[in-house]
Amino acid sequence: MKLRKSERKQAKIKMALQGSAGAGKTMSALLLAKGLTNDNLSKVAVIDTENGSSDLYAHLGNYSVLNMQPPYTPEKYIQAIDICLEAGMEVIIVDSTSHCWDELIDFHSKLPGNSFTNWNKVTPRQKAFVDKILQSPAHFIATMRTKQDYVLNQKNGKYVPEKVGLKAVQRDGVEYEFTLVFDIDSKHFATASKDRTNLFNDKPEFMISTATGKRILEWCNSPSSQEDVLKRINECLSISELMKLYKEFPQFQQSLNAQYQSKKQQLENLVKPENFSSNGINKSTPQSGR
Repeated sequence: MKLRKSERKQAKIKMALQGSAGAGKTMSALLLAKGLTNDNLSKVAVIDTENGSSDLYAHLGNYSVLNMQPPYTPEKYIQAIDICLEAGMEVIIVDSTSHCWDELIDFHSKLPGNSFTNWNKVTPRQKAFVDKILQSPAHFIATMRTKQDYVLNQKNGKYVPEKVGLKAVQRDGVEYEFTLVFDIDSKHFATASKDRTNLFNDKPEFMISTATGKRILEWCNSPSSQEDVLKRINECLSISELMKLYKEFPQFQQSLNAQYQSKKQQLENLVKPENFSSNGINKSTPQSGR
């Protein structure tokens, strides 16, 4: 074992798209994949469990399709992923992962004995599937169907079901495994419910496009960490140099906005005439005591 400094070089994005039927998950995934491969869809494979729905978008380019048939076991998904990796695919779309969870729920319901302890026979299979996605040397886009979720709230002495939003048809908490999660509504607009890239945090809803995939690819290929960029901000000697740095790393524009503004103000103060005395000393620069 060896301790080393953290770094991110040529990262592979692991992302999920959540939405109800008809939200446009497959189309959005293909547009993202097109951007992630710089418009080379021949490097994209779709693992299709949706009755060939991925073929509806063949006009986008010559991506590959692997049609899966029931039963949708985790082992079959893993086998399909291996086939895509062996073919040299750079982006693998799993459309959708919900079928895998449905299969595991059905498997669990048929097991004899204690329902609680029987999860020990389900969890390792689910984990192997998710780990395959996370540890594979390719970009992954996993789609997940959502359904309306309800809770029982007490009103006037009675328990009444109330809607609490959309819930993904997958194991609870699986979204935490992904670097980026987009929620897509019925009008095909997306928002980021989880974003470790900081590219889409707190941004208004938008429609996913090829440009979205290219932004993510740029983030993946950037060797610089936020700490590296912060150090370079502090070392800037002019506003033009600062602006060049700002444009060079768009993925940090939002998260480091306060630092950029502070440095910009500092550089502007350095060149203001009123900050200089007659002997040429900058009044805004702290002077050492005598």
